[in-house]
Amino acid sequence: MSKSSASLTSVMCAHCGDPCNSQYVDNSLTFCCNGCRTVYNILNENGLCDYYNLNEMPGISMRDEIRLSKYDYLDNEEIANKLISFRNNSITHIQFQLPQIHCSSCLYLLENLHKINDAVYNARVDFSLKEVHIIYDHNLLKLSSLVSDLAHLGYEPFISLSDAGIKKAKTPDRSKIYKIGIAGFCFANIMMMSLPEYLASGSVIDAPIQLFLKYAMISLSLPVIFYSGQEFFTSAWKSLREGFLNIDAPIAFAIAITFIRSIYEMIWGSGSGYLDSMSGIIFFMLVGRLMQDQAYKSMSFDRDYKSFFPLSVKLLNKGKLINTEVEDIKVDDVIRIHNGEIIPVDALLSKGKALIDYSFVTGESNPTNVKIGEIIYAGGKQLDENIELVVIKPIAQSYLTNLWNNSVFSDKKHPKSFIHSVSRYFTVVLLLIGITTAAYWIYRGDTNTMWRALTAVFIVACPCALLLSTTYTYGNLMRIFSQRKFYLRHHDVIEAMTKIDHIVFDKTGTLTDNHINEVQYVGESIDYENLNVVYALLDRSNHSLSKAIKQDIGIYNDISIENFKNIPGKGIEAWYNDRHYKIGSASFINVSPNLYEVKGAQVFISIDGKTLGCYGIKNIYREGVSEMIKAIGKSYKISILSGDNENEKKYLQSIINNEQACFFNQAPQEKLEYIKTLQSEGQNVMMVGDGLNDAGALKQSDVGIAINDSGNNFTPAADGILDGRMLSDLNKFLYTAVLGRKVIFAAFAVSILYNIIGLYYSVQGLLSPMIAAILMPLSSLTILLITYSLSGYLARKMKIKTVR
Repeated sequence: MSKSSASLTSVMCAHCGDPCNSQYVDNSLTFCCNGCRTVYNILNENGLCDYYNLNEMPGISMRDEIRLSKYDYLDNEEIANKLISFRNNSITHIQFQLPQIHCSSCLYLLENLHKINDAVYNARVDFSLKEVHIIYDHNLLKLSSLVSDLAHLGYEPFISLSDAGIKKAKTPDRSKIYKIGIAGFCFANIMMMSLPEYLASGSVIDAPIQLFLKYAMISLSLPVIFYSGQEFFTSAWKSLREGFLNIDAPIAFAIAITFIRSIYEMIWGSGSGYLDSMSGIIFFMLVGRLMQDQAYKSMSFDRDYKSFFPLSVKLLNKGKLINTEVEDIKVDDVIRIHNGEIIPVDALLSKGKALIDYSFVTGESNPTNVKIGEIIYAGGKQLDENIELVVIKPIAQSYLTNLWNNSVFSDKKHPKSFIHSVSRYFTVVLLLIGITTAAYWIYRGDTNTMWRALTAVFIVACPCALLLSTTYTYGNLMRIFSQRKFYLRHHDVIEAMTKIDHIVFDKTGTLTDNHINEVQYVGESIDYENLNVVYALLDRSNHSLSKAIKQDIGIYNDISIENFKNIPGKGIEAWYNDRHYKIGSASFINVSPNLYEVKGAQVFISIDGKTLGCYGIKNIYREGVSEMIKAIGKSYKISILSGDNENEKKYLQSIINNEQACFFNQAPQEKLEYIKTLQSEGQNVMMVGDGLNDAGALKQSDVGIAINDSGNNFTPAADGILDGRMLSDLNKFLYTAVLGRKVIFAAFAVSILYNIIGLYYSVQGLLSPMIAAILMPLSSLTILLITYSLSGYLARKMKIKTVR
């Protein structure tokens, strides 16, 4: 290692590209400072030097020294708890905002942090938000050391403890504005300098002035092509490195040949060149892409906003429980969480026994016991009795939404649109057309027309509109569906909905209305004390039958019970004053289902092994459900699964008009196996359930829809969440999704027609390259308008009701 103090500004740093006023030389590479040299050595030692191959000079300058003790305050547990998203005995989840993220090299480096530090398990970058989510072992790596490591790599996190947990609005990318501004300024000036040439063919311009104007235009064109137009060349080069040609490849080629040809003509005096056209191409392309991006953002496809996640919680206020929307929950509020419910905020356990399943967060189902006063993190699911929590962080709804989109819960291979296959070969076909066009005009001996035609061909043709037709259509349908209380994980789910041919419904809590039931009790009279205990057990269950019986009993005092257990598909049990209470199905109580004559679903009650009686709950079906099922039955196969007895078998068979497709006394595993059987027969299955006893079936199905009745028994395995009041319109949602596919075909046809017409005029040399540059982004905006308007019109035509 050697150091020179000579000022050698012509030498560029091998890491960040800054001029080297002082040189640090290592292995024949020159660095501007010791920090850049250190980062290079770290990457080199860990086999991550591909970082430098993805972009030219991608590193961030490390001239500013970082104090070793700068981040020690982060090891304070109280401060750390404000920043972390999740922590258990060994791992911590944390999310940082990194303003320095600017290119694919940044993404590559950050997502390979585990190669630099073994204590880091995973790092996932959200490029658009400039955020990184890191999972690490806090027993091996302190938070201060993690932040210090990021800072030494050039990615010092932006940490604001006052804003911890609050989602910030995304700041616009100013570099795009700067590029457009420079391209527009240079384009306008080059056009003005070209006017004398156009108007008088250069005959009235003195030679010195003409020479000056040429070199002035060349000088103005340099920042346009090397700064404003850089993204086209960078994108094209990356695609070539990966072994394919993206849409920017022909555009970059067209810009390059226009620039090279213009320089040749202007320097060697054979012509005035086309630098005005080249600058115009880059300017209009950048403006068009910015307009396209802004139009896309205005359609609000980002689902992090509070209106997306349909969760509510029980707020404890002056001894009363109040249903409250999650966005209204504040720090220090006390909330009650029932068995099977998702915890939407970080909170301290203040009352009850907490057994938390963090599989929603970690992907691993290892329930954790939490003691009074300890933190329970957002995304955990309570598996034991009712608990009370004191909120310590603001709403983590965007965090829960991101978890829902985590690949841990979305391993389904949803079918891709046919358009992806078509557009994949578009660029190759375009290059063949361009080469053929050039060959034709060379054969005709007209090189001027050849250059104009070749440039126009490469610019005007665009597969973007083909690809965007799917994104825009399904994205807009997602927005429309969410306005009508039908929330989907991803727009691929809509594509999957168009492939469905068999729909399986769960009965209880899905087809039936949880709020309206006819309840009767048959058996021995239950005294006040025992009825209090029965009520306490029912209050700790989220099942619709438990809620129905609890409502029939009325309000009783809340008492503390022990060893509460909820066995999905069977029942609940607990101990109170050394007595064993069980509530559930006949098989769970170990009695004959014919022991009592009751109508509807049966729920038996036993104390210390003695059966006291049975509740009969006659289901009331949701309004409009029978009509919906009959409408769906015209186009789809239908099955109904139920964990209840066969009391309503004849009625259900009459609705679906199929005696073989109703199954009763189904355990959760049997529902799952039924879905697998249908899929093994080649059927594409949609499962519609409440997520309590059918989570496995929802996850196994091609499309799983969880019915929600204003609670937070959310099922991560579901692909969609449908408000229970909207179930009667499920047939309309399905038909709208199918019509959306027709909108894509229409947009596809318009896009193909645009490309045919554009290429028709381009190959003849009748289309100016600059006009082609204006038409290309306009085609994408036209497709956006068509898909947005048609999909919105079709949704309105279906007359899907709206509810609040």
